[in-house]
Amino acid sequence: MTPMTVERFAAGREVKPADVLALAQEHGVRMVDFKFTDLPGTWQHIGLSIHALDEDAFIEGLGFDGSSIRGFQEISESDMVLMPDASTAVIDPFHEQKTMSIMCGVIDPITREQYSRDPRYVAQKAERYLLDTGIADTCYMGPEAEFYIFDHVAFDQRANTAFYEVESEEAYWNMGRGFGRSDLNGNSNLGYKMRSQQGYFPASPADVHGDLRSRMVTSLESMGIHCEFHHHEVGSAGQAEIDLRFNTLLRMADQIQLSKYVVKNVAREAGKSATYMPKPLYEENGSGMHVHQSLWKGGENLMYDFQGYGLLSRESLNYIGGLLQHGKALMAFCAPTTNSYRRLVPGYEAPVNLMYSQRNRSAAVRIPVYSDAPKAKRLEFRPPDPAANPYLAFSAMMMAGLDGIQNRIDPGQPLDVDVFELPAEELAKIEQVPSSLDAAIDALEEDHEFLLKGGVFTEDLIQTWIEYKRSEEADQVRLRPHPWEFALYYDT
Repeated sequence: MTPMTVERFAAGREVKPADVLALAQEHGVRMVDFKFTDLPGTWQHIGLSIHALDEDAFIEGLGFDGSSIRGFQEISESDMVLMPDASTAVIDPFHEQKTMSIMCGVIDPITREQYSRDPRYVAQKAERYLLDTGIADTCYMGPEAEFYIFDHVAFDQRANTAFYEVESEEAYWNMGRGFGRSDLNGNSNLGYKMRSQQGYFPASPADVHGDLRSRMVTSLESMGIHCEFHHHEVGSAGQAEIDLRFNTLLRMADQIQLSKYVVKNVAREAGKSATYMPKPLYEENGSGMHVHQSLWKGGENLMYDFQGYGLLSRESLNYIGGLLQHGKALMAFCAPTTNSYRRLVPGYEAPVNLMYSQRNRSAAVRIPVYSDAPKAKRLEFRPPDPAANPYLAFSAMMMAGLDGIQNRIDPGQPLDVDVFELPAEELAKIEQVPSSLDAAIDALEEDHEFLLKGGVFTEDLIQTWIEYKRSEEADQVRLRPHPWEFALYYDT
């Protein structure tokens, strides 16, 4: 399949605005969709007729109201400008009119400076800072973003009622549906339901989403994203994973945004709903986003050392030390929702322990041992989830790792034992990630100097993030009665 991207059209050279217009003409494009990311991490977009697009738009930009975007400007200074990135142009298959999609940065219309709260700009600064340190010239990220596919979803919250409801045809709770009759859709129950937490990896007919995931993969590949494995995940009611081939920090963040868009739209076309919510189901596995990371310089992998533990270099161990030391603060960006902490619960398989190990999946940092090839050596940071804004989460993780290298932070000894078999007094010595969004925000407030290096993050962005997460998310959840509280306390 030939990718419908401007990078393919430009054949390896620098992409110019003229290449974008040529790609549009080649594919008969009628509309252009300009996409950018708000502070929490959701794609926003505006459309423009192809007849109104010229090369000047890539230089002068396109005006929009920044006061209506979460985490951006106040009403008194709302005018902002989108700057299209020509290298991101791709044909978007999810529109009635032939449409080309282009990712954008954000600038101030008066100073023409890049906007400090534009998440994509943070990732660009992070890559520049990496070069300035001289430690490495490239940071590769390889996230594994899990998600659920549901056949139905409904939810509401009012002063006097609250509910949510999701449904999946392959879920174990439907084993008895239609007893003595057909189900609500007039179809017979044909069995083959997945047992609870046993979705890893039954074949069809139990796995009903194999073809749908394949459709997602082919759509991603048509838009220039290299995919690896796709499979059903542990959660029995439609949990899935599509692995993307690793890429540089900025490009991988771009690709996570695009892959979420593709997965959700392919699911919708099939009459289903896909969600990256970390914990949509009780007693089923949550959706994580384990992030594989490595630093390279001059084409050499800095993470590899034949003599080191797990074949890791001293720089790699210090990078781990930075992730562990700043692990609590990182959760404010890497597990940034109240729902994230329904997944990160001690005592289960969730990676809550701030330690490292070659194979222990309850450790925050795991060193994969699938291959001993130098180019394959990397580390995996496991607590993040796919609700994270990838530009901010990837940048924060790399900044923590670099701080570990710069300050030679010792990660301590690895823990290659089953933590569930440790005596209580030994287990109590292991630091853990925060148990709530409030605690993660508090940790970020106390520990964020490492993020400010090189101006990658700004105090303004961090304080805006803290205020938004407290007032718009943590407080809003705290103010509302939980349905289970009625079961616990109504007869008090």
